[in-house]
Amino acid sequence: METPDNATEAPATTRIADQDWATASAQPQYRAAVVDLLGALAYGELAAFERLAEDAKLAPTLADKAELAKMASAEFHHFEQLTQRLTAIEVESTAAMEPFARALDDFHRQTAPSDWLEGLVKAYVGDSIASDFYREVAVRLDSDTRSLVLAVLDDTGHGNFAVEKVRAAIEADPRLGGRLALWARRLMGEALSQAQRVVADRDALSTMLVGGVADGFDLAEVGRMFSRITEAHTKRMAALGLAA
Repeated sequence: METPDNATEAPATTRIADQDWATASAQPQYRAAVVDLLGALAYGELAAFERLAEDAKLAPTLADKAELAKMASAEFHHFEQLTQRLTAIEVESTAAMEPFARALDDFHRQTAPSDWLEGLVKAYVGDSIASDFYREVAVRLDSDTRSLVLAVLDDTGHGNFAVEKVRAAIEADPRLGGRLALWARRLMGEALSQAQRVVADRDALSTMLVGGVADGFDLAEVGRMFSRITEAHTKRMAALGLAA
């Protein structure tokens, strides 16, 4: 069938989210942003693995210890997926992680749990805030990178395990509720501060966050993003039986 003389080809999409990695990575700033994102995620997963392995020492029972060890193993598998991806796009993984090590280490040092229950709340609340943030960023990613990011953000079992244990502890001793609620609020503040610090220090990542690589700046949407993260936090607090 002949093509009409006045026919025009469909224009190539300019939205990063509609492109694959091969196409999107042709933009140097976008490639730099993705390297930063994968580096931050990879170090976050490595730090989560180390923290869960450490928190297992606080577990009151052997079954609880084994459950945390299983979660730690899942976090390390996510770490491996991310470093393999960095290698595949010809980036040295430790170099990609290095810019984010200090901020994440500072966060974990400032929010070291004093007991088993605080560790569970941190694993549930703190990690979930980070996951919410990265999921928000994922909508701006190319299809290949988005699939990887969403895969490594899959729940490793923290949620149900933490909710069950924390709610049972509060039912047994309601006085725990106030202390754990204050702890969770502190985690929320520290996590958001840490996320803002990481983004502010990396120009390519901050530009991608506000949609500036190809889709146009949208600072209003950034505000709505943090509102959604805060709302999700409030729902998690309720699931734990704590006041936001």
